[in-house]
Amino acid sequence: MASQLDICADLIAQVSNAVSLLDRQIGSFELTSLDRRDWYELLHQKLLPQLGQEAFLIVAVVGGTNIGKSVVFNHVAGDRLSATSPLASGTKHPTAILPRGFSSNHNLSKLFPGFRVSEWVDADAPLAENPEHLLYWRESESLPENLVVLDTPDVDSVAEVNWERADHIRLSADVLLAVLTQQKYNDSAVKEFFRKASDEGKLVIVIFNQVLLPEDGEYWPLWLKTFEAETGLNPHSVYIAPNDRRAAESNALPFYEQKWPQEEGDYKTDLTERNLLRDLSELRFSEIKLQTLEGAIEHLCSPEVGIPSWLGEVRRRGAEFGEALNLMSAQRLVEVDRWPGLPNSVMIRKIREWWARQREGWSRSVHGFYHAVGTAVAYPVKLLMETKGNSVSPIEEYRAREWEVILQALENTLERLSWLEELDNPRLSPKLKEILGGKSRAELIEKFRLDHQALDFERILDEMINRQLSGFREESPESYKLFRRIDTLAAAARPAVSVGLFMTGVGPVGDVLYPAVADTAMQGMFHLATDAVGGTVVTAVGDKVITEGASTSAGYLESKFRRLHTQFAQQRAEWLASELERHLFGNLPEELARAAKIGETPEFKRVEKLVNELRHLLATTSVQNS
Repeated sequence: MASQLDICADLIAQVSNAVSLLDRQIGSFELTSLDRRDWYELLHQKLLPQLGQEAFLIVAVVGGTNIGKSVVFNHVAGDRLSATSPLASGTKHPTAILPRGFSSNHNLSKLFPGFRVSEWVDADAPLAENPEHLLYWRESESLPENLVVLDTPDVDSVAEVNWERADHIRLSADVLLAVLTQQKYNDSAVKEFFRKASDEGKLVIVIFNQVLLPEDGEYWPLWLKTFEAETGLNPHSVYIAPNDRRAAESNALPFYEQKWPQEEGDYKTDLTERNLLRDLSELRFSEIKLQTLEGAIEHLCSPEVGIPSWLGEVRRRGAEFGEALNLMSAQRLVEVDRWPGLPNSVMIRKIREWWARQREGWSRSVHGFYHAVGTAVAYPVKLLMETKGNSVSPIEEYRAREWEVILQALENTLERLSWLEELDNPRLSPKLKEILGGKSRAELIEKFRLDHQALDFERILDEMINRQLSGFREESPESYKLFRRIDTLAAAARPAVSVGLFMTGVGPVGDVLYPAVADTAMQGMFHLATDAVGGTVVTAVGDKVITEGASTSAGYLESKFRRLHTQFAQQRAEWLASELERHLFGNLPEELARAAKIGETPEFKRVEKLVNELRHLLATTSVQNS
């Protein structure tokens, strides 16, 4: 079964991945970058490096000037590695002892943020003055694989640079070995350092060094109680070490663990010697690791300064984009009043061509023959019209009328966009300025004109009618069968009807003769309205809306005919919208819509869920440790 430490490590890794995914989603939000947020720094410089590996503890030996920190460090490291001297202020830069092979498997720069990490090859290097924050490391066979031990500069140094190094050390360490003496336990700078450690929830082991035994046996507990009261610390454990310089220099100083806390007036000193290195290596790692990281996790989950605060910023910024989208939509940026209707003659011709492809056998032959005759009879009339200069086809006439409508719609759209830009909406105006600034009106209109001229209306109509009427047989099989019967009978009666109508002078309609257009089956069933598409065609940003007034009392065929006109107008309006998105709006509508709904995205909800799980784990751990 996975330990709580394993569960926490997995959650932290998932949180990091989820935050990165969400951050990529909000690239246009212009929020403070993640690497400038404290919680993100904790996540990547503290939690991920220390939870992403096998459990180990970073133990820092810390304290004031000339109190024997390097002596304690050498004992913990199991070797005389750090220089010791009765003179003050020896160590200027922190030094780390690592287990064998540790440097190959861990990123030391991430474990010790704020320092430039270098291998320790010169024993005097940590003693040299240097304004840069340096940290030296060395591997040791004597150190257990779950411990990293640091020797550190004085926390009460008059040099300000050492205060910064002390803060960096405190951030990196899991456990602080607080070395105190009678002379330094009540020093203001020392107490300030450990006061910060207490506020951060650091696990602290106190070593009272240079104790005169047995003379100080009744005094050191009083000194420690004063220290606790002044700093707010509650030590995990307490050791004392005698004032024995010779033992210290030979790395043979004894350490005595003490029962703590003790009842006032009943202080006792236990002189049973302990192996400090072994005691540290046998600490309950999972519990201590979670305890040492508890403050960082709490910061990560804080509604005021952690990930929830960031999520709140993201949600509010998404709402601002939603307001920008609503502002655009409310202006009906693209509006076309009465989209031009396609001439009925063109629509009927296309329907005839489709129906001709449905005929079979004898009916197909007869109708095909008379269609050829009708076309031949109509040709002189058509030629005469072309001679008189009236040679523009209905399709091209429609193209010209549609272009006038599109041109007017485009001009209106540009004017409304300019007006919107002047409103100075913080999310919308910069994007509109970019859109309008990159395209001149003449250039934009020319792009639309070329695309419009390239349209093949014949093909568009063929595809639409085939698509809309292909389901005719399935939608209304009885009507389809009736059409077939009427069409067959009409083939027999066709000569009299066709010739009679033409000879009575009904004359040409559009570019074909009326009898040639009006198959008996079609003309007998359709009531042809002069304007099949009424009302308004409206295209809002990202949304195409066609309103049409079809007669509810019309029969199936009339309704079908009106619907074809409406479908064609809708396709044309959608073409205009797609052109606007292609040449003018780009991805702006979709970008605004996505941003407005950021709080509903899987990426956002996953970060929320993982933070709640982490908060629950933290609460469970705190209860168990209390």
